[in-house]
Formats: sequence, structure tokens, C-alpha cells
Amino acid sequence: MANSTETEAERSHRTIHAGGEWLAASSGATRDILDPADALPFAVVAEGDEKDTDLAVAAARRAFDAGDWPHTPVAERAALLRRVADLLVRDRETLGLLESRDAGKTVEEGRVDIDCVADAFRYFADLVAGEAPGRVVDAGSPDIHSVVVHEPVGVCAMITPWNYPLLQASWKIAPALAAGNTFVIKPSEITPMTTVALIGLLTEAGLPTGVANIVTGPGHTVGARLAEHPGVDLVSFTGGLTSGIKVAQAAAVTVKKVALELGGKNPNVVFADACETEEGFDTAVDQALNAAFIHSGQVCSAGGRLIVEESVRERFVAELARRAQRIRLGRGTEDGVECGPLVSEQQRAKTEDYVASALAEGAELRCGGKRPEPSPQRPEGGYFYEPTVLDHCHREMRVVREEVFGPVLTVETFRTEDEAVALANDTEYGLAGAVWTADAGRARRVAGRLRHGTVWINDFHPYLPQAEWGGFGKSGVGRELGPAGLAEYRESKHVYQNLAPRPVRWFTG
Repeated sequence: MANSTETEAERSHRTIHAGGEWLAASSGATRDILDPADALPFAVVAEGDEKDTDLAVAAARRAFDAGDWPHTPVAERAALLRRVADLLVRDRETLGLLESRDAGKTVEEGRVDIDCVADAFRYFADLVAGEAPGRVVDAGSPDIHSVVVHEPVGVCAMITPWNYPLLQASWKIAPALAAGNTFVIKPSEITPMTTVALIGLLTEAGLPTGVANIVTGPGHTVGARLAEHPGVDLVSFTGGLTSGIKVAQAAAVTVKKVALELGGKNPNVVFADACETEEGFDTAVDQALNAAFIHSGQVCSAGGRLIVEESVRERFVAELARRAQRIRLGRGTEDGVECGPLVSEQQRAKTEDYVASALAEGAELRCGGKRPEPSPQRPEGGYFYEPTVLDHCHREMRVVREEVFGPVLTVETFRTEDEAVALANDTEYGLAGAVWTADAGRARRVAGRLRHGTVWINDFHPYLPQAEWGGFGKSGVGRELGPAGLAEYRESKHVYQNLAPRPVRWFTG
């Protein structure tokens, strides 16, 4: 607990929350949180490790095994989630600004994220409040009452990414709480601030002690320990493929439930008939920009692969590149800025490497491909990179096969519908994709053939809390949002009651 002799700086380091207390790291280690717009620190957090993780898991375990939350009536759990949503709305401006500084996105994007987080809490509140108490199973006898009921899984470990810190946290926390679980969350070590703030809001809303716990720290210690911990019943991970495989392997030892939302290499398929009118052309180009460059392309569902019909390719790509060059880069808190920096120097260097490899393999640079000149809106130390369009790409290129997670759009072309589908499905991933066409029959046909968890028709990027989010292939297992998202955090129990028990008489004894 804080005491009167602590300085404000010392109190700010208490970002580990376990058993209802805000704690510093047991080792005393801290980490500076950098603003990616200028690479300067703006906050300091505790750098937790395995010892801190064990403490948090023990608190969550006690709260589940001996606490009231798993047995709290559904109406009360739903009411708490709605109170959290109200608090998020109250703090929208503060949290939106914090999300911008933490992750580099524009303040407007940050505000929209907070709105979506509040929607997620309200959705899962309504979902559990409106459910039937159980599914009756007909046993073929009036003397038997048979029902399948849902119970919480137990202690849930949640590991979230750096690109949408609070939004991804809410997709896990809201259904887990709605189902009656306790949890320990590990946000990304480079963007933890809004998740720390959310734990405070959960406490303010009246969540019982020990139900919500957070450990700020790196993946190789905190994340790895959560995945293997015998006191954890489920691990939910959103992040890269390599880390996701490690999480699954560690969780397998104790046979935990696992939900993985991993990478994507998402096709945006544009047929020529979508561009027959000026309005259609303008909309398809605008949405291709949105698909590839929102949040500087640091989106798992980013439409980084433009697959355009050959007959409109040159006109489409020329206009796309012209508009991409005009995207206003800068600090997300500045007025008029449309795209912020990448989250770290490591991420920018990775993006530069992908572009260099594409050019070496024969791609044509239509725009971008470099760091912008510093300006009052773009401090010299910031991790900025220009929106980049690479034309004449093909499947053998690394930049086409692998997830860049930066502002890079590759262009491939097709001539027939079958070829478009084959290109779109030619990926190890299967997270999301889009189809642009004026032909309703073709739209449904192509959408039905695409092996991706979400397919947009004549749109890109919207999601609905009521829908289910997840992918095929190496994009992961399990689902978030919708009824399936709630089901991830539950176990089913069959309760069979014999109202008129009689001897079986199978044996002679």
C-alpha cells in the first residue's frame, strides 16, 4: 500500500495489481514507456517477473476458489460491466489521449477505440443477462431432469498486443468477467498504460478483490510464466505467430484451454466493375487506403495485399499512390494529423527491411519507402515511416507472404474470378479479407470461397461486438466477440437428476 513517505514517482511505479493492492515489482525493476512520436519517456511502470506473476495468479486463484464472483448472480455481473462502460465514457478523453501517446495512433483513433471498448462491455453485459439458465436435454422420461449449464473456466491468463492495447484487453476481460472468471492480464510491455487504467476502473466499479489482476512486464518472463502456470485454467493470447506457438506449447503441458488470435496477411480484392462509376472508383481507392494505412498499418486485419483486376490496375494504383503521398504524418495529438508513427524503432527497422527485400526481388516503388523529413509535427526522434505502395508484386516475395505490420501495401493483379480467389487464398494465414464488386452474385460467390475468418463486401475494417472474430490457418484458434467469444471463457456441465431413483439390479450381490 502507498504510504505518506513515498514520492509521486515511487507511487507511479506501482502498476502491478494483485489481490487488490497496487505493487511495485518485487525486484524493484522499472521500465520507461516511450512516446513513439519523439522516443522520449512519458511514464514509468513496474517491470514484473515470474515472482510477481505467481503472486497475481495466487490472488486470482483465491478469488475464484473461495470468493463470491463466480457465484454472483448474472444480473449483478451484468450491472457491473455496464458501470465499467459508463466509467469508460466518462474518461473517454483522458483514455483516448493516453492511447495515442502509448501506441502512436491519432487521438481520434484513440477516442474511437474507447467507444468500442465501452460497446464490448455493454454487449457482454446484455448477452449474459438475456440468456436462459440452461439447455434442457430430453432424457425420454418424466422422472429425469437433465440440463446443460455453463460455468466459468476459472483463472484466465490474458496476453495482449501493443497495437490496440485497451480494445484487445476488453475483448478478453469483458466476456471473462461476464462468465464469472477471475484473471491476470499481461499487456504489452511497450503499451501498458490504458490497461493499467482499466484495472483501476474495474476496482472503482466495485469488482471484488482479487478478481482482476495485472502484471506489467516482458513476454519472456511474465507471459511465459502465465502460459505454463499450473494455477491458470485458460490462456488467451493475441500477438504474433512465433509467440503464439510458444504459448500453445507451454499451455499444452497442463492441458489448458487456449485461445490464439495471431497474424494476418489480408487480401483486398477489387474487381473492375466496382470502379465503373466515379463514385465507385473513389470509394474503392479510399477504402484501400483505409485498409492498408490506418494506424500506420499496425493492424492484424490490415488489407496489406491489394489484388486488383488487371484492366483497372494502372489507373487504380496511380490514384492510390497519389493519395497515399498526401497522408499527413505526425504526432497523433496534433490537429490535422492522419497517421502517426510506428510503435518502436524495432518495428520501423522491420518495415524498412521488408521494403528493401521487395525492391531487391523486383517490386516497383510507387510512393513512400523512406523516413519522412522531420517537421514541427514530426519530431526527429519519432518512429515515422511514409505510407508505401509496392507495385508488380508476386507471391514469392517475403513482403507478400509475411505480415509486415507497417504502412506497406503490395499490389498483385488478376484476370479472372478464379485467379482472384486463388491469389486471395494463397496465404498461410486466414484472418480477414474483402471483395469489391458491383455484382451481388459474384460478391456472395467469392466471399463464400475465401478461407478467412471475416470477409467484408464493399467495405473494410468494421467489426461488430455481436459477431465472432477469429481466423483460419495460422491466424489462430478460438473466437473473440459474439456468443462464441463468451463460450471461450466457459465450461459446460451436464446435470442429470433422477427424480425417482430405483435399484438397477445389474448384479446379484
